[in-house]
Amino acid sequence: MATADATGGAPRKIPAKDPWDLPDVSGLVVGVLGGTGDQGRGLAYRLARAGQKVIIGSRSVERAKTAAGELGLGIEGAENADCARRSDVVIVAVPWEGHAKTLETLREVLTGKLVIDCVNPLGFDKKGAYALKPEEGSAAEQAAALLPEARVTAAFHHLSAVLLQDELVEEIDTDVMVLGESRADTDLVQALAARIPGMRGIFAGRLRNAHQVESLVANLISVNRRYKAHAGLRVTDV
Repeated sequence: MATADATGGAPRKIPAKDPWDLPDVSGLVVGVLGGTGDQGRGLAYRLARAGQKVIIGSRSVERAKTAAGELGLGIEGAENADCARRSDVVIVAVPWEGHAKTLETLREVLTGKLVIDCVNPLGFDKKGAYALKPEEGSAAEQAAALLPEARVTAAFHHLSAVLLQDELVEEIDTDVMVLGESRADTDLVQALAARIPGMRGIFAGRLRNAHQVESLVANLISVNRRYKAHAGLRVTDV
């Protein structure tokens, strides 16, 4: 990109923004809706272990407080609406079956919030896991449609809940694909992912590309079953 020189000389180039120049997110409060489930619980644990202030949300405040007490690390438990209200960033880690209903009930309280959707619409039969195609295109696009006043992004889809919750695992060797409409928002999510040792956040496009990212989880489940592993992803040459 170039801009005109005020002295009338040749246009001068404005240097491109360094994609790894990410903001400081250490002071942000992170709420995890569905934080009593395996994925949400694992994300809450890893972020709190990295020094982030974390609140676990659940439909049941008792369940949320029990899970928070079990995890320790200063994690708090709250009912979903209270969790969302008190958080700067809200991770949606609820089961796909309850995704739309949960977000509909929280539309007002999530206004203006940075929302990270990590829900994977999957079905299961005797052949294994397979991807579902929501009417909106993806879980993330459904979230964006239901939360028009929120800043919806998508990330944290390909993480093993087993590794996230394993206290003996110091680093999780994986990349996190981050999608969203605003670079400022995706930079925040990338920075949050990078708080967890071993992880990188990688920008992977706009929300219209979220379906294939969510769908890839079905392939990873097949990999993990065949190789008895907890596979993640690495993006090369970046």
